[in-house]
Amino acid sequence: MRILLAEPRGFCAGVVRAIEIVERALALYGAPVYVRHEIVHNRHVVEGLRAKGAVFVAELHEVPEGALTIFSAHGVARAVEQSAASRGLDVLDATCPLVTKVHVEGRRYAKEGRAVILIGHRGHPEVEGTLGQIDGEVHLVADAADVATLPLAADRKVAYVTQTTLSVDDTRAVIEAIKARFADVLGPGTRDICYATQNRQTAVRDLARACEVVLVVGSANSSNSNRLREIAEECGARAFLIADAGALTSAMVKGAATVGLTAGASAPERLVEEVVAALRALGAAEVGTLPGITEDVFFRLPQRLQASG
Repeated sequence: MRILLAEPRGFCAGVVRAIEIVERALALYGAPVYVRHEIVHNRHVVEGLRAKGAVFVAELHEVPEGALTIFSAHGVARAVEQSAASRGLDVLDATCPLVTKVHVEGRRYAKEGRAVILIGHRGHPEVEGTLGQIDGEVHLVADAADVATLPLAADRKVAYVTQTTLSVDDTRAVIEAIKARFADVLGPGTRDICYATQNRQTAVRDLARACEVVLVVGSANSSNSNRLREIAEECGARAFLIADAGALTSAMVKGAATVGLTAGASAPERLVEEVVAALRALGAAEVGTLPGITEDVFFRLPQRLQASG
């Protein structure tokens, strides 16, 4: 059995920035540091930060007044920002800059008097944050069928923005449905789907064509990880989403000459290395990397943390 690694895989710049914000805050100010929701969607990352002194909370009322509080990479609604201010919380915002870009675009469209259509998954933290960042009329759709049910006239001026971690192909279909229904449409096309999502999806397509089985390392609540598994399956491979090496079974790779391995944007590389070791224990004798896009994106830390590095 041969192992073929996708390139790129794992952490993106937004995740690296979010994790570093928590680590720098702990180093600079000491524990505890409070984090609203999971900083990124990965249990291993969260547990590692918790061991260093981060306290993860579901809502801000769990945070003592005036305490240092970090917003997750997914972003938050304005109501959350206002609640933090009213309680005197010392806030560090770890929202991914690409998510912030969506917020800014949505607000601009709404200010122009357009109904904003957000393409995304209901209940996802990024979507909840974006819905709460846009003043004005905003509607959430998950697919092309949802577009048909929007309570909007065909001559209504509309604009769309997207959840950053959606599939390029799925988003394109919804955008086409919006343009087919409404006469006056503005939107950024697929540019708001982040570079990391696009690159990892391209890589997993190439991987699936070269492998019988594809393993995606990532959490069950990670949107981009789930989509990587779906894409691998659509390309003809047997595909599995696994949280870590402990979730791997011999049945998953039985009969495979080549096993592809990738990771979602919030999965640490050490988890990939542990899966490689587990595959070696199951008989894998060779590890190679499928050539792909080299990422060099870097997002700056908040100004107050930069001097601590």
